[in-house]
Amino acid sequence: MFLKPFARFFEFHARTHYRAERHSMALTGGIILAASVGGFIEIAPLFTIDDTVEAAADMRLYTPLEQAGRDIYIREGCYACHSQMIRTLQDEVDRYGPYSLAAESQYDHPMLWGSKRTGPDLARVGEKYSDDWQVRHLVDPRALVPESVMPQYAFLLDRPLAIESLPARLSALRAVGVPYTDDQIVSAARDAYGQALPDTGNADGVLERYGEETNVRIFDGRRDRLTEMDALVAYLQILGGLTELPAETQPLRGE
Repeated sequence: MFLKPFARFFEFHARTHYRAERHSMALTGGIILAASVGGFIEIAPLFTIDDTVEAAADMRLYTPLEQAGRDIYIREGCYACHSQMIRTLQDEVDRYGPYSLAAESQYDHPMLWGSKRTGPDLARVGEKYSDDWQVRHLVDPRALVPESVMPQYAFLLDRPLAIESLPARLSALRAVGVPYTDDQIVSAARDAYGQALPDTGNADGVLERYGEETNVRIFDGRRDRLTEMDALVAYLQILGGLTELPAETQPLRGE
């Protein structure tokens, strides 16, 4: 008795679908209608995006070195195992920190929110560990986390960072809305050196163009060359640190 209403519904659905398949115009119209409803539901929120995306007055751009590290992160497929989106669930906030805000990803192309977590979410990993820990973990993950299934990335220590393309990369990002200035684009290669090798005398320019809070130091522990490890660690150490807005708008539980 309980299943009879469901049986009648599925029987009606099957007859309707069969009739639609016999009339191509009716089937086409149904497909257009279904696609239109789904498209409207996805597109409609964009009309209110100016009201729903938080304004972060202190939001800063990725430096050329950090952007290069982000490109390496994408190239090596790190996003396949690590998300960068802390949801509003209390257990996630307790584990990872303040939940992610849309403003934090406004300059990300592509965004790396994700939903697959073979490893932990990295949205707030910046400065959680030392540079040395990050390098050692990338070189041999199981030396620090025995149960890790993460691949080794020791080769990044021996691979020089290609900086010639950095001005073109920043220029391409400006074309899609990231507000890099002409000075930042022209100085991209020099700023990458200055951020990871401050002894070269280019550090002051990095701080002037990207702010006094910019991480300027030798990320991979080597003073003799600029490597892809420098770039990747610089990127990891800024995650969650581009703006203070999440911490300002999300009080700790119990406050």
